[in-house]
Amino acid sequence: MNDFHRSLAEKILSHIRTSGLEIGHHITEQSLRDHLGTSRPPIRAALSVLEEQGVLRREPNLGYFVKDTRAGGLTFDDATSSVDALYFKIADDRLSRLLPDKISENKLMQLYGVSRPVLRRILSRMSAEGWVEPNEGRGWRFAALIDSVEAYRENYELRQMLEPWGLAAEGFHQDRGVLDGLRRTQEMIRDGGWQDLTPQELVETNAGFHEGLAKLSGNRFVFGTVQKLNQLRRLIEYRQTLIHDQVRGQNAEHLAILDAIDAEDMGLAAAKMKEHLSGARDQKARAELFVAADMDTDD
Repeated sequence: MNDFHRSLAEKILSHIRTSGLEIGHHITEQSLRDHLGTSRPPIRAALSVLEEQGVLRREPNLGYFVKDTRAGGLTFDDATSSVDALYFKIADDRLSRLLPDKISENKLMQLYGVSRPVLRRILSRMSAEGWVEPNEGRGWRFAALIDSVEAYRENYELRQMLEPWGLAAEGFHQDRGVLDGLRRTQEMIRDGGWQDLTPQELVETNAGFHEGLAKLSGNRFVFGTVQKLNQLRRLIEYRQTLIHDQVRGQNAEHLAILDAIDAEDMGLAAAKMKEHLSGARDQKARAELFVAADMDTDD
């Protein structure tokens, strides 16, 4: 199994888990192409990997079906597990300001005792998520993200203006496929997924809920802005997902918003969204989540 097929298999498994797909669900190559934007040959290789791991079962002439969403978790071997642990360690250190804005690969290898190939695998993942980028000349630069309680509050305040407006907008589209998918995911979290999903998966499902509704607003700039705001708060959200009562409370509020949309009471949906974001801001924007530390510049 090469790194690309392993990475693709992990993405497919995460998609299965965060979408709340049930045992027996038919997984088609076309649906994965649409979701991942990848050609058929690597998708077939990744599906074969998931069959070997016991996540999927293959039926001749029919294709692949979900067998066990827990099989293999998101770790296919000890090396992958170690990579995930180091990824979150770097994320946590950056949020705690234990890493400078610019840093070289040599310095990161020294700090974390990791080989260059493994480090580059992690940096590639971080780059794809938008919170690190190659520095001009050499090394890497961490993107300007939310790294203070003031910025976190301001993020929520802007979302309070945009997201309720998007729900009440005349162009809001009641797309049953999208709404049913959002509900399926939220019900999966309610029914135990909040315990089973990884921090990254919980962050993705939360972002997917808000971005999905923003996209239905019919205003591309509402969607684009919400998507960017979610990206900026990614690191602090990893810490928030460790607070299970918080996750469960947000999940209940998400379902209440979907209930109002299903009842076609968009005024109520907008009010519940505003209340949801206001409560999240007051509950989550806490100074103790941001720990400052002085650091040297890159070597």
